[in-house]
Amino acid sequence: MSWDLTSYFPEFNGVEMLQFKEAIRNDVAALQRSAAALPVVNAASAPDWGNLLLQHEDVMRRMSHLGSYVSCLASSDANNENYLKEEADLTRMRAEIAKARIEFLRAIKAADEQSFAALTARPELRGAENYLHRLREEAKRSMSADKEVLATDLGVDGMQAWGRLYSTVSAKLEFDMIFPDGAQKRLPMSQRRSLLDHPDRRVRKAAFDAGNKAWQTIEDTAAAALNAIAGARITLNRHRGVDHFLDIALFQAAVTRKTVDAMFEALMANLEIPRRILRLKATVMGQNGVAWYDLGAPLDLPGQKPLSWDRAKSLVSASFTRAYPSLGNFFNQQVIEKNWVDWEPRAGKRPGGFCTSSMLSKESRIFMTYNESLGDVLTLAHESGHAYHGLMMRHLRPYARGYPMTLAETASTFGEQVLMNGVLDDPSTPDREKALILDVQIGHGAIYLLDIPVRYEFEKAFYEERPSGPLSVSRLKELMIETQRRVLGNVLERGGEDPYFWASKLHFYITGLTFYNFPYTFGYLLSRGLYRMFKNEGRKFLLKYEEFLRLAGSDTVENVVTRTIGEDIQKPDFWGAAIMSLEEPLNALEAILPAVFPGR
Repeated sequence: MSWDLTSYFPEFNGVEMLQFKEAIRNDVAALQRSAAALPVVNAASAPDWGNLLLQHEDVMRRMSHLGSYVSCLASSDANNENYLKEEADLTRMRAEIAKARIEFLRAIKAADEQSFAALTARPELRGAENYLHRLREEAKRSMSADKEVLATDLGVDGMQAWGRLYSTVSAKLEFDMIFPDGAQKRLPMSQRRSLLDHPDRRVRKAAFDAGNKAWQTIEDTAAAALNAIAGARITLNRHRGVDHFLDIALFQAAVTRKTVDAMFEALMANLEIPRRILRLKATVMGQNGVAWYDLGAPLDLPGQKPLSWDRAKSLVSASFTRAYPSLGNFFNQQVIEKNWVDWEPRAGKRPGGFCTSSMLSKESRIFMTYNESLGDVLTLAHESGHAYHGLMMRHLRPYARGYPMTLAETASTFGEQVLMNGVLDDPSTPDREKALILDVQIGHGAIYLLDIPVRYEFEKAFYEERPSGPLSVSRLKELMIETQRRVLGNVLERGGEDPYFWASKLHFYITGLTFYNFPYTFGYLLSRGLYRMFKNEGRKFLLKYEEFLRLAGSDTVENVVTRTIGEDIQKPDFWGAAIMSLEEPLNALEAILPAVFPGR
């Protein structure tokens, strides 16, 4: 592994780690006993519930530390059975914590408004008001305590087990790559993503075809996992009285249906902007349209060289430091100097990338596979944006640090904006490099405004059909193709669809959050709106931005944006302006292309 995890524990399953785990187990058992013995929240029991909430918060802090450490290990080496066993054990520990939380739901659900208000007003819970109000909202749709405990127990070996199975199988999956020069390599699936971003279309197609051939070998397993995860959610929703499958996703995203509808209304009204990006991509490639494997295709400029890891760090550092000095200092002095990134490509690594943080050590770690492409550099900036968000919240209590993915993805994509605009605003940047960055900028716009909506629309259609029974592999493929064609329109060439995207996209199998995908589009467009304000107001805007980051877990998304930025995101106008801002880099690339790419 290329990162340093010793600040978590000196060694895996060493004395410190084992003692740490045992202390959590004992404290959780005590928390369960105490919570079960208390009556509902009222004037007399409020002080006791306040103390129990503090104990629960401390357990959360320590579990975030242990969970972050184990996820780092299991993601970096999915072939290590000890790490996988620890990951499964952690799921059971979380289930025990959830059982204590169920008692909180029971007590808060039955509390009258006056008693609940008295609880939230307690001095020791100052700063936890949003958490408590969300707990109250969740309690209103909870089942009886015994049923919730049963659901938690079954989840460990049910829905979550299906998610772990998918993670393990996908991490071990390999494909036989045949390069244009005839060279053959057996590669881990984690390296396919970068090959799909390769400038040579022949390489992309070969990686796409070989990868899907590998996914085909486990299509039944993937379909069973997807159906089981969705089926469990639908069943639980029915027993909890949840009216619509999106209700839980909206609650987890801390956003209203009105806001999400406003965003998608603006997107559908401006769909031709991201489609125009793909048409330009097709023209540059000399094609009439694009295939799914072309979505991440960069400009194939003659003489283009791979970007070394040192060059990637240098690009991110320079851009961050130039535009946002405190972000640059954080990247240099924390992320890089303290060795927080596992970036090396190797067998056994899980696909994808993430940033994980510990609320105990107040540090983060970044997981990614770097394959020397500009897209990988953007991933480094993206995950560093998440890590910086953690830095901004490090002094807050854990109950105020539980921010939704909609705002998490705003911080990460803001990091992307800083990187790209930092390179573009540097007068020493040659036109050739500007063209590459502009291409990545608009290309990512197409991903967020076409690829992510495909996932959202597919998931909606899937959840609408799933109550009638499991969907077959052939139906899942058919549904995915239909969705891709509907969203991308005629810019997607016939036969260029990806029928196995439902199998290869990890996000469909994440059990902790429902509808994991739409917050990416949300965060991307919100970050574009914020960056537009940054460009207009200069560095004084960064004070607003950092307050926005700090408050991310303290209110609804709409209220956080209004309180810190002063924008109304329930109206399509905000989102429409963010989408239309993509026309500037698109026009700039069209203007610069003839000079750097003669004949195209």
